[in-house]
Formats: sequence, C-alpha cells, structure tokens
Amino acid sequence: MRLGAAPRWRRVACAIALGSALLASGCARFDDSASTPFSPEPSFSNGAEVKPGEPTLPPTTTTPPRQATGPCIDPDPNVVATCLDSTSGLVVLPDGNSALVAERRTGRLLQVTQGQAPREIAALDVDASSDGGLLDIALSPTFIEDGLIYAYITTETDNRIVRIAPGDVPKDVLTGIPKGATGNRGALDFVARDQLVVITGDTGSPTAATDPASLAGKVLRVNSPMPGATPPPQITLSGIGTAGDVCTEAGGTIWVTDRTATEDRLQRIGADGVVSSPVWTWPDRPGVAGCAAGGDTVAVALNGGKALALVSVDPNNGSVTAAPSLIVQDRYGRLNGAAVGADGILWASTVNKDGGVPGPNDDRVIRIPIPQNGGGTD
Repeated sequence: MRLGAAPRWRRVACAIALGSALLASGCARFDDSASTPFSPEPSFSNGAEVKPGEPTLPPTTTTPPRQATGPCIDPDPNVVATCLDSTSGLVVLPDGNSALVAERRTGRLLQVTQGQAPREIAALDVDASSDGGLLDIALSPTFIEDGLIYAYITTETDNRIVRIAPGDVPKDVLTGIPKGATGNRGALDFVARDQLVVITGDTGSPTAATDPASLAGKVLRVNSPMPGATPPPQITLSGIGTAGDVCTEAGGTIWVTDRTATEDRLQRIGADGVVSSPVWTWPDRPGVAGCAAGGDTVAVALNGGKALALVSVDPNNGSVTAAPSLIVQDRYGRLNGAAVGADGILWASTVNKDGGVPGPNDDRVIRIPIPQNGGGTD
C-alpha cells in the first residue's frame, strides 16, 4: 500500500558495512561484572541463538577508559551509552554485545556498545513535531545475511514504515498511516519471517481507532513487507489509544502496550490470533512504553513510573494473576525502549530529555540484569 507523498531524506550514513563487513568478527559476550550478583530468573528467551563463529557487526573505535565522574561519563557499570537525544526504538544486535537505538527528534540511528563511542548508522529526515519523529526500529529476521532495518517514522504528510538497506536510501514499505497533532507514536516487530506486526497511535481520535477504514489506533499485520510490493495490511486489533509498543515471542504470541484516557494496558494476541482482554491494566497510568517478552515474563518500560515492570504470565494461557514487580525504580528516570538479547539480559533506554528532568549524562542506554529473587531492586 502506497499512499501520500514521499518524504525528504536527509542522509543515510552506512557507517558500518552491514554487507560483506558483517562477516568480519565473531560472537561477543557481556562483561560478567555487571551480572555476577544476579541469576537469570525470571528468564527471557526470544527464540534466538547466537552460535560461535556467527557473523556479527564489526567493532568500533573505543573511547578512553571511563572516569569516575564527569559529563557523559557514567560510573554505573550497566550504562552502555550516554548523552543521547531523547530515544525511541531499541533493538539488541545479534552479537549480544551492542544495540541499535533511535533518537526520536534527530532521526538518527546509532549503534551503541559499552566502552565505545556511539556510531551513527543512518540519519532520517523526519517530522519530530509533537510526538512524531523516528519512532521505532526492527531488524529483518535475516539481518545477519541482509543487514536490513525497518523503521516507523513521521513525515510531513503521514506516518509510515520504511526499509533501510546497506548503501541505499530508505525505501517506503507502508505509507498513509494517519498523522495527527498528537497520538503519532507507533512501533513494529517481526512475528514471522515474512510478517511484520505494527501498532499505530490513534492520532488523538478514539473514533479513528475504532473505524475499520482507518489505519490509526490499530495493530496491523503486514505480510511480505517489501518496498513497492507490500499488500494492504490486515487489522488484528482496534481501539488502540496512545501506542506504547508491540513485542513478539517465538511461536507467534504478540504483546501490546498502550495508554487510554482511563488506564494503561497490556494486551495479548495469541499465535492463533485470539485477542485476550487486557491481561493487566494500570489505573494509575504510569506511562507504559517499550516491551520485551520471553519465557514466562513480559518486561514493560514505564515513562512516568520511572521503572521496568516485570509481568509474570502463565505459560499455558498467558494470563496474569499477580501484580508486576518493579526493578530499577527511580534509578535512571523515565524509561522508554525495552529489548532483550539472546542471552536473556534486558536493555532499556531513557527519555529524560522528553518530559523529564535530564541529568548531565542523559539520555542513556542501559543493561538491566534481573535480581536474583525476581523482585525489585534499590
């Protein structure tokens, strides 16, 4: 589906060669110092496996050793990157040692690795007014072979999905997603090798969210997402408010976070397509945002709650029977992006420059080891 005018692309800087250079290095692992006091429970598994010798992204130039204090130098061993602009999408790369993070307002896509300077991969021309901009990113299921990245962006005319290929300008995959003065947030993730699942905001109009003729306020399935050849999306779920995130599990389960005028919600779409009523709601509206799912747990980043909520789910039916536990509450401020690596370590990003009180090192990308008892951390 191709609707609306094409956006103006500022530039795409393929700072890492995601083609032949992708084969240059081997599998990397985390520094054990950050995770030694913790066990992997609750466990996360996204179905991915990083094998020895599997191709990974090439290393970047390292920065000088960390100092104890100073602007953009964070003594916290779990902080991966500092002094970013307000972040949005976050994905862990196959090497497990680095991630891609998007800056909503600047349109920049950065590779971040602990102890190394952030490296700009692409810079997209986006409309960052209100809550628009570069809103989310997803890796192709065959990223190791093709290096393809998908992004959800706001342009001058609409919200849309584009595909970023190494050495090429971004190409439109799905255009014409409504744009509004507010409610432009959206997210995307692959639920199958050839199927992209997308959550769109309601553009400030609950009526549009329930209108089957509108792509606003929906969860969509996009089959065979290819530039110039994508069939019309299928509506899986309607009535989305302010879009939070969509995250998937091996086997086809989809988790959705969004915010309404009365509550924040976590919803589940089974592999069979059956939509569960919200499996958990937050009447206090802590600002649900990014999510990461695997095993028996869904992690949900909270903006206003300034924490990561761990939601334990029944592996048989996906129900939630106990209140989520909170970790890293008030430690890093407003959390937005959430992702999980193949090793089960959670990653998150902050948005303290967007509605919060930023510190000298914000905004940041962090790794979050899970507490030994699965409960809260100080």
